[in-house]
Amino acid sequence: MSYRQSNVVTGHHGVDLVADLYPQSSTEKPSVILLHGGGQNRHAWAKTARTIHAAGHHVVAYDARGHGDSSWDPAGRYETEDLAYDLLAVRERYCGRRPAVAVGASIGGMTTLIAHRIAPPRLWAGVVLVDVTPRMEIDGARRVVQFMSAHPDGFATLHDAGDVIAAYNPHRPRPDSVDGLTKVLRQRDDGRWVWRWDPAFITTKLDVMHADPANSEQRFRQMADHLLDGARRITAPTLLVRGAMSDLVSPDTVNEFLTADPHAEAVDVCNTGHMVAGDYNDAFTTAVLTFLERIPPIPQPRQAPDQRPPTCPTTPCSSTQSIRTTTTKPSPTPDNDASS
Repeated sequence: MSYRQSNVVTGHHGVDLVADLYPQSSTEKPSVILLHGGGQNRHAWAKTARTIHAAGHHVVAYDARGHGDSSWDPAGRYETEDLAYDLLAVRERYCGRRPAVAVGASIGGMTTLIAHRIAPPRLWAGVVLVDVTPRMEIDGARRVVQFMSAHPDGFATLHDAGDVIAAYNPHRPRPDSVDGLTKVLRQRDDGRWVWRWDPAFITTKLDVMHADPANSEQRFRQMADHLLDGARRITAPTLLVRGAMSDLVSPDTVNEFLTADPHAEAVDVCNTGHMVAGDYNDAFTTAVLTFLERIPPIPQPRQAPDQRPPTCPTTPCSSTQSIRTTTTKPSPTPDNDASS
């Protein structure tokens, strides 16, 4: 598998974003940008990224601001709009003018919806939302916040962290080894293990909630309205992948989303909760690949009629090549060879 690690792109407010690239020479299949959920990082997509790349897609998986190896924002700017501008910067850097497919899990999906609200929808060839809808069940959202805000001083051992994660995902088989947790935890100088994300990502939100609960509820409703507005602006094929056991996304919130986005379809993945890709990665990836196969090929730029065809220094151009030429002969002046 050929990919390059630790590529850096400058995001909103100058934050450095670290990405893994899985390059592909295919020009017909859309590029795929993978956006992880809150508290995760690009490594959560490793298996899915390799599989999508093997199917012929150029793949980009990057760490959101304040997560993984990306920079922490010193001003604590972690609003969803900040994340959306980061996504647009990543898309511009690695996809250019070509439409891409955004695959966003949880807050990565929220980021995708806000990106549709602040930028032209033509930038996207497709959208995959992973267990996220504009309006989510409040109890499930609180459970996520409680998990992320607990243990601010970290854990004495990786096994202790594994116990906490297992309690949060009781339906998921526990891995035999805790070595994989080093992808989401880092060891401080004092030996304790802490999450690989900026605590301000969640504490700034908690500070607002505690300071003014009424205003916090209003902000929650306003964000849902903004996400719904983004959903209405989607013009590309859309897939909503829901964990059948999710406590954040319910059949009611799914139906509201499908009404807002007429290009969308939804699928449930059995025996999975909010962490769909981690709970049952094979089924999740299969659903995404099936969706990607139905996205029309990306139109290729056509050569202008008055543009000279490229020269073939070693072998003549075949008559079957789709090179458009003109019948006008260039005048025999030295300038013809110098122009390009």
